[in-house]
Amino acid sequence: MLRGIDVSAYQSSSYGTDGLSFVFIKATEGRSYTNPKLSAQTERARDADLVVGFYHFLWPGNLTAQAEHFVERAPEKRGDILAVDWETTGEGTRASNAEKDRFIRKVKELRPHHRVVLYANRHFWLDVDTTSYAGDGLWIADYVTAGKPRVQAEWRFHQYTDDPLDKNVAAFSSRSALRKWAGDA
Repeated sequence: MLRGIDVSAYQSSSYGTDGLSFVFIKATEGRSYTNPKLSAQTERARDADLVVGFYHFLWPGNLTAQAEHFVERAPEKRGDILAVDWETTGEGTRASNAEKDRFIRKVKELRPHHRVVLYANRHFWLDVDTTSYAGDGLWIADYVTAGKPRVQAEWRFHQYTDDPLDKNVAAFSSRSALRKWAGDA
């Protein structure tokens, strides 16, 4: 199991990288928000030679515009991973299953040489999702023992706590195995 974290504008741009193999950085949300720390947080990850992923917080509607906003703002480097964060918005809404699937497919179309994964919590994956479409892999949030999410699905990443920040593990034997998987999209 590899260790990693995910960060957003709520975290420092000088987050700790010791013992980490990867980081997911929030890039965008909806059609207009861009993480103001995106550049600095990306530089920190690249300086530490981490495998880098970027994620987009999905809102309902305007899927093409959201996908275009995401790929225009997320840095483009072969081997970076792209993710869609599918959960309830601050307004209590959520993108539908069809919208989630269309967004993933549009991002894969716009960035065909990148892996695109779905981030969802256990409730969304088990009780809301009806298609089981996760693009190139599932990044599941389930706050239990690291690497032991309570889902019957092949997962690539597992977020197991958010205390004091979002901590994750990846189901790869080594950083080079993760790097190879990410680069072989």
